[in-house]
Amino acid sequence: MNTKKEVIIGFIVGIIANTFGTLAYILLFSDYGILETFKAAIAQEHVGSILALGAILNLVAFFLFLRVKRDHRARGVLIATLLTALLILYYKIF
Repeated sequence: MNTKKEVIIGFIVGIIANTFGTLAYILLFSDYGILETFKAAIAQEHVGSILALGAILNLVAFFLFLRVKRDHRARGVLIATLLTALLILYYKIF
């Protein structure tokens, strides 16, 4: 199969996993709604921490792709995780 397509699929899976992880963390551990939690996180400068906790699901996707021998998809998940890390770094610095 086309390796570029496989990497893109893995990247999309990584972004979706990170989004679901972030939303799951907010819904499970926050007393407020999603928007209120994001507003509070922005005000208290905790957006990076919430994104980092959401990225834990990327580990599951990454190792699942490695287990089923989809190395290029795992590479896409890794790229999505690195993009998330750069976004967290941006929030921490600025």
